[in-house]
Amino acid sequence: MQRRTFLYTAGVLGTAALTGCGTTAGKTPETASPATPATENDLWFDISLAQWSLHKAFFAGELDNLDFASVTRDTFRLGGAEYVSVFFKDRAKDQAYLAQMKQRAADNDVRSLLIMVDQEGNLGATDATERTTAVENHYKWIDAANYLGCHSIRVNAAGRGSREEVAAAAIDGLRRVSEYGQQAGLNVIVENHGGYSSDGGWLAGVIAATEMDNCGTLPDFGNFCMERGANGCAEEYDRYRGVREMMPYAKAVSAKTHDFNEVGDEIHTDYRRMLGIVKEHGYRSWVGVEYEGSSLSEEAGIRASIALLRRVGAEV
Repeated sequence: MQRRTFLYTAGVLGTAALTGCGTTAGKTPETASPATPATENDLWFDISLAQWSLHKAFFAGELDNLDFASVTRDTFRLGGAEYVSVFFKDRAKDQAYLAQMKQRAADNDVRSLLIMVDQEGNLGATDATERTTAVENHYKWIDAANYLGCHSIRVNAAGRGSREEVAAAAIDGLRRVSEYGQQAGLNVIVENHGGYSSDGGWLAGVIAATEMDNCGTLPDFGNFCMERGANGCAEEYDRYRGVREMMPYAKAVSAKTHDFNEVGDEIHTDYRRMLGIVKEHGYRSWVGVEYEGSSLSEEAGIRASIALLRRVGAEV
């Protein structure tokens, strides 16, 4: 049995088999992450900015998508941008607009790293027609990401049904999008984003079973709520276990933050432990700041997140 197929079976039938999943399971660290070494600081990773960190300002009209590259560089002194499709959702095929985005990034010496794609349908839909529509909806974002010079698009593996049913559908949907992405030399990466996808073993198994080298993961340090209840998360997957299970397939990493204590540590995630897991898997690429808290302003929260990554990253 091939290694990737075995991991799929283990992930769907029992996540315990993947609890200690390391770099020997699936791809090696060298092929698991894009060859983009840190260049702007002395850390073993470089820091990028996820556009979602400023989602309140974008939705309020206080910021425009075309200004994201300059904000990334001028306000936060970062060199990597991670776009979110909803902030230019009608522009994926607008070459003139994309040309402006590309020029703005070049003018500010910012690398366009990836596009986080949402609201384009469920790649894990168990209905074949619905799934095909979702697959084809993602093609335009691969084309846009390729034009911008990104290495990946981030997609979701959502669907309704049993673990096995959604896994089978997601494998098909992700494989088909990845086949299109492969033609452009782009990765298709899946974030733990609720539901089954927040089960690290399930997601690693799905990625393994696609048997596509350009299909990988985007481990998010905080998105491990599998089921929401009336008073918040009713079932949460262990975040450290989940990241450990996803790291062999990681082509990007999302440093989620919400709240900080008086010394600047994130109170929900042990960043020393989490960055240790990332480092031990050989990852040496971009780590994206994604602040989602409400106790600080978006700008203050981003700055606190950057400071945390730089401080703890130097210690790990």
